[in-house]
Amino acid sequence: MKIDRLLAMTILLLNRKRISATELAQRFEVSTKTVYRDIETLCHAGIPIVSHQGMSGGFELMERYTIGRQMLSPGEIEALRTAVKGAATALDDRTFEDLTEKVQALLGGNVHTDAASSGPGVVFDFNPWNCGASMRERIQLLRTAARESLRVEIRYLNMNGRESRRVLEPAMLLLKGGTWYVQAYCLLRSEFRIFRLTRILELRETGEPFRPKPAPPIESYEWNEDWDKTPKMEVSLHFGADVRLRVIDQFDPSRLTQLADGSVRITGLFVADEWFYGMLLSYGDRVCVESPSEVADELLKRASQIVKAYAGMAKAQV
Repeated sequence: MKIDRLLAMTILLLNRKRISATELAQRFEVSTKTVYRDIETLCHAGIPIVSHQGMSGGFELMERYTIGRQMLSPGEIEALRTAVKGAATALDDRTFEDLTEKVQALLGGNVHTDAASSGPGVVFDFNPWNCGASMRERIQLLRTAARESLRVEIRYLNMNGRESRRVLEPAMLLLKGGTWYVQAYCLLRSEFRIFRLTRILELRETGEPFRPKPAPPIESYEWNEDWDKTPKMEVSLHFGADVRLRVIDQFDPSRLTQLADGSVRITGLFVADEWFYGMLLSYGDRVCVESPSEVADELLKRASQIVKAYAGMAKAQV
């Protein structure tokens, strides 16, 4: 519908400095003539759109123009309130609490009642289950360091289990998949890195100021296979039916095959490291390594060492 396109076009202009007629036409799948007619309609409606000519020309809104509450539906305002409330669960920050109240005020009395009676439909809670007081303290310390441009020193355990001391210039905190990370310039590596907060063994403020450097956008970070060059092997694991729920929670669904008897087979590439064997041992006799044989042999060796260790303890107690 035209009214929907006009509203979407107005919001797009609010969020963009300048946009060309060609880009608008492509985005809304209309002709450039239709775009010019829509812009004229918006101008007649009192929306202050400025047109620029030339190679870098296009349309933009006059500065300080904003949309009012009337442009948002009760459902959209409720969705915004839910998202802001979710952000407040992850951070001890009065700013988010105040923002929640302001968005709540947009709903108004009757509108809030109607929206609340039907429920939000979705709840955002970004606070991980295991996020205790110590983790919150780290988050707050790193946020303050990033905001005030102060260096921090950490003792860090990398994915290969090696410890190192590093001085960081924090730039941004990132909550991804229920896990907190910090993007920071690492003086040891002379580049920006992403550090997982659960692997920070020690964290302290240095009080030393730094001049912020332009950081790569968080959105550009994707998993890079070069980060972990540890060889992987194709593994097939057979889990008993009584641990199926745990297996479904732990592994990627694309690796999983549910068998007729309720048991589960997991196949895929794995790094045969300490975590991998520890994970297998945690399943006890509820897992069988179908292939390769060297993984089964290593698991048997580790299980035998456990039995031997406890047998020695039993003899000592006699």
